[in-house]
Amino acid sequence: MKLLCLTLAFVVFASASAASADGDAVAGAVVFRKCGACHTATAPENRVGPSLMGVVGRPVASVPDYQYSSAMTAFGAGGKVWDEALLRKYLPSPQFLVKGTRMTFPGLKNERDLDNLIAYLKNPAAAQ
Repeated sequence: MKLLCLTLAFVVFASASAASADGDAVAGAVVFRKCGACHTATAPENRVGPSLMGVVGRPVASVPDYQYSSAMTAFGAGGKVWDEALLRKYLPSPQFLVKGTRMTFPGLKNERDLDNLIAYLKNPAAAQ
């Protein structure tokens, strides 16, 4: 009986850990409110910042009709793509990674917020 209980506890813990690593798009939509004053993730409209619709998998500094800072354009040179790994480096401290960027956002320090925000950016419709 103890073995069964330990096995069940392990399975529950392992599945909960895997789910949290993937992020929650609904929770990510709440985190995105911090970004919403300057960006949209559900429309191709640029605001103070470029649209983030389809950002995951998109080349850096590539939104048409958006005037990027020279720092962001230089950062994107060489074909960098906004994948999950690059977003995880950028979002905690945008100004540290891209010195001279116009983005004044102080960054996301919480790993769960990063997981959730990336899940939302990958699929904003999942938060509906």
